[in-house]
Amino acid sequence: MSVRRTQKIDGELQKVLGEIFMTDIKDPRFSRMTGVLRVNTTQDLKYAKVYVSIYDSEENVKSTMEALESAEPFIRAKINEKMRLRRIPNLQFIHDTSIEYSIEISKKIAEVTAKDRENARNRGEDPDEE
Repeated sequence: MSVRRTQKIDGELQKVLGEIFMTDIKDPRFSRMTGVLRVNTTQDLKYAKVYVSIYDSEENVKSTMEALESAEPFIRAKINEKMRLRRIPNLQFIHDTSIEYSIEISKKIAEVTAKDRENARNRGEDPDEE
């Protein structure tokens, strides 16, 4: 199968999984603050890694991951209803923390920038002159 076709399937799976997360999963362990960041499907469509972002407490992140793993057969059945594929891949859910990491880095950059400006003001320099 071509890389281009696999990328199209990845995009469609990402969209369908987002819909399933919003409407079909009723497990109380599942956090509604869960989103699908990306999907990587193998060329033979046997397996797909689903990268999810969960913006919730650490406790709820764990329970959401458990809920996703236990709901994998149900989710595959829902994908089968919404997509026409010969083979629905086995899903592996991976918690992607890149968004939380980027927020943390942005906060640190803002702190350093604020300290630099404060130090420049204390030295009598204009911090915005550069």
